[in-house]
Amino acid sequence: MVTPSPPGNHSLSLEAPRLHTASDLLDPWSLERPRFCLLSKEEGKSFGFHLQQELGRAGHVVCRVDPGTSAQRQGLQEGDRILAVNNDVVEHEDYAVVVRRIRASSPRVLLTVLARHAHDVARAQLGEDAHLCPTLGPGVRPRLCHIVKDEGGFGFSVTHGNQGPFWLVLSTGGAAERAGVPPGARLLEVNGVSVEKFTHNQLTRKLWQSGQQVTLLVAGPEVEEQCRQLGLPLAAPLAEGWALPTKPRCLHLEKGPQGFGFLLREEKGLDGRPGQFLWEVDPGLPARKAGMQAGDRLVAVAGESVEGLGHEETVSRIQGQGSCVSLTVVDPEADRFFSMVRLSPLLFLENTEAPASPQGSSSASLVETEDPSLEDTSVPSVPLGSRQCFLYPGPGGSYGFRLSCVASGPRLFISQVTPGGSAARAGLQVGDVILEVNGYPVGGQNDLERLQQLPEAEPPLCLKLAARSLRGLEAWIPPGAAEDWALASDLL
Repeated sequence: MVTPSPPGNHSLSLEAPRLHTASDLLDPWSLERPRFCLLSKEEGKSFGFHLQQELGRAGHVVCRVDPGTSAQRQGLQEGDRILAVNNDVVEHEDYAVVVRRIRASSPRVLLTVLARHAHDVARAQLGEDAHLCPTLGPGVRPRLCHIVKDEGGFGFSVTHGNQGPFWLVLSTGGAAERAGVPPGARLLEVNGVSVEKFTHNQLTRKLWQSGQQVTLLVAGPEVEEQCRQLGLPLAAPLAEGWALPTKPRCLHLEKGPQGFGFLLREEKGLDGRPGQFLWEVDPGLPARKAGMQAGDRLVAVAGESVEGLGHEETVSRIQGQGSCVSLTVVDPEADRFFSMVRLSPLLFLENTEAPASPQGSSSASLVETEDPSLEDTSVPSVPLGSRQCFLYPGPGGSYGFRLSCVASGPRLFISQVTPGGSAARAGLQVGDVILEVNGYPVGGQNDLERLQQLPEAEPPLCLKLAARSLRGLEAWIPPGAAEDWALASDLL
């Protein structure tokens, strides 16, 4: 999907003006407060919103919210700026990193957002470096604790009340205390199910059905108080893992003379949905040496989630890493555990940062004609040499590039290319001048109108380009003369 975002498109607030004192201008909380949206991905569906970044501006913008989805039900709105993902501030992070964080959090994610007009006002008054996002203190997080019964049981009792919320009273030295449950903890979930609105009898039954082990989501008094002060929900995606029975494994493979030594096969997983599984792990080859086991399920390549991707796209992402590959996998036991608690295993990696840039999810072909290189720094009437690129959007509708327009010149040019995306695979480069779009020449007054029609056009997107060096681009475009359209968005 291509979503043009014309320059100068600002929302208008009709709220009554508020007078601010000098102290107000130093306090971001005197302005409109950020909102928290806890999204849950339904089976076989997305969170229900599209994200894009406007070039040259801090923040990541929700450009569309699909009706009837979790995003709409939780109040996410078009134009919202995403400030944090699971309480990790992302406003100044690269767009690809933000997309990767959200996808890695599936099936649940907590977004901190601020309406566009409030964000613009806050930045105007407080500056680009001001801290707009409320965050928990270091180490202050809910805990996901796995408790195994011993001779003293689970080692906790529950405060008695007809209905939740409930708090836990720990037995000194008991199983719950050893599993990391803090004193005075509030009980939020049991085995991935919220018990906040359970009756006492329902909770008792739920705990009894757990058998010899149970996984609790809890919040200690300090976490509960900080979340109350910030208005932050006690959400599962914020949790730290304590005494978990299993974790995801990150495998680093270097291809040998006989390859990596494993077979990737698509088949139905424990939940009945298709997944990518690793089989035929050959003894003595790199995969086995790295710790791969037959039956492992692949959850990420180079730190980027592959949940929901088809077999061919997953293979393409692995091949795109070259001779050194980083794979995140879970064995059947870990797969069952994280499916039960409804949390992504990628949230519980020792290091959640991806070691490499994400690969694209699109196919593209390139046809060269003549010599595309241009090294002159004068303003040309027509660039010399051209080539055609055919692009197909990925699952999120993104072609993986951004356009800019020079007000004083006759050309649109490529101002950003997403690494590994469709545009990058087709050979688009920053500075390429666009001569034609789907057979129509550009450079006239109807360029913006044509861009706005691109989302409805059937793929592939055909671009006729002329290359230009960055040195020539800088000479051709005076500072501040370019206006940008963001043409990349991702369905999340």
